[in-house]
Amino acid sequence: MFCKNCGKEIDDKAAVCVHCGVATNNSPNEKSWVAALLLCFFLGGFGAHRFYTGHTGTGVLQLVLTITLIGAIISGPWILIDLISILCGSFKTSDGKELAK
Repeated sequence: MFCKNCGKEIDDKAAVCVHCGVATNNSPNEKSWVAALLLCFFLGGFGAHRFYTGHTGTGVLQLVLTITLIGAIISGPWILIDLISILCGSFKTSDGKELAK
């Protein structure tokens, strides 16, 4: 991988470029896979897992949809899709980082 600032080659797992000191997007993620899974399973209708991972806009939308009668029908499959994507490891935080296992 190459540094986005200076262009020199750096380690793929580096959190900071050793040449120029600019942070990379490889910093460790503090959001837990298990916490997101449990929040989705127990409080998924309220968008808790989306708030936890930084997807605030869709979390609010999921919360509002769950409160309305028609939205409860839409929110059910949405929660199931989120649950499956968390289990498969494809659900990411709002900044594109994978959940820590």
